[in-house]
Amino acid sequence: ISVNDICKDGGIFKKILVEGEGWQNPKDLDEVFVKYEASLEDGTVVSKSDGVEFTVQDGYFCPALSKAVKTMKKGERVLLTVKPQYAFGETGKVASRDEGGVPPNAILQINLELISWKIVSEVTNDKKVLKRILKEGEGYERPNDGALVKVKLIGKLQDGTVFVKKGHDEEEPFEFKIDEEQVVDGLDKAVKKMKKGEIALITIQPEYAFGVFDSPQELAIVPGNSIVYYEVELVSFVKEKESWDMNTQEKIEAAGKKKEEGNVLFKAGKYVRASKRYEKAVSFIEYDSSFSDDEKQQVKLLKVSCNLNNAACKLKLKEYKEAAKLCSKVLEIDSKNVKALYRRAQAYIQLVDLDLAELDI
Repeated sequence: ISVNDICKDGGIFKKILVEGEGWQNPKDLDEVFVKYEASLEDGTVVSKSDGVEFTVQDGYFCPALSKAVKTMKKGERVLLTVKPQYAFGETGKVASRDEGGVPPNAILQINLELISWKIVSEVTNDKKVLKRILKEGEGYERPNDGALVKVKLIGKLQDGTVFVKKGHDEEEPFEFKIDEEQVVDGLDKAVKKMKKGEIALITIQPEYAFGVFDSPQELAIVPGNSIVYYEVELVSFVKEKESWDMNTQEKIEAAGKKKEEGNVLFKAGKYVRASKRYEKAVSFIEYDSSFSDDEKQQVKLLKVSCNLNNAACKLKLKEYKEAAKLCSKVLEIDSKNVKALYRRAQAYIQLVDLDLAELDI
């Protein structure tokens, strides 16, 4: 039987007693469910549990448990030999009513079994929207922007108050379109990362939920600055058609539609979302080898107006390099386009490229 030095410093040796299944290991954010028994070298049991759940990065009992579970597979059972630095160190641990004491500098033997775990992932890079999978979905497909999704959901506050409930008690599933601001931002982003049939618990910080003010919902008021929790089942979804499934006329129509949506968002001051619409519009007509001559003319006009409008978004967002690039793309198509020259000059001024700005003006 192989013995692994899992921290590469001789601090924790792991001997596998029962092999686990699959290939995945728990990660820092995941919630693991384990059984363990910890004893001193003379066999005295100091702590045991037939089932305890904890978040890997928060750890449990002693530092060795979370270090070890990150190397284990589902169903794996191991014997750990733990040096003091990953147990209770030079101070040891005082006995309590439920657990025995650990003397200073004691080595522990821990029998540990990883029964299961719930995968928790970051939906946003700032850890403010977390998705914990309660039941795995099927296949690989996930909704895209514009997809029509059907969900069952229950929204709760931290104290358990239910503020919304949809698609339960024989009610039809709740339908909404991804990236159309029909639900709070955190829910929108999380559902986009779900698979059909998946059930997940989504934890959303106020910035991605209802913000700083009280918000009356269907069944209760969500107070300002509330963290909210949604239990969501993705019943089904229909993806928005992608460009490779369209003929040339459909691509031009889809690009025109996205451009109009972008214009509405721009007027409403929603520059990030408007910019995404203009980018999507251009992606439909990017490669124009199969367009007829008439269509090529339409495509040219659309590309010019979408890139110009997107440059205006980027100027508003203070993303001056991007704005300049988009104007340059327009000038490749139409070298005397006044708006493009003017907007590029604005961008260059902000980038303190005054010589280049003067050329454009």
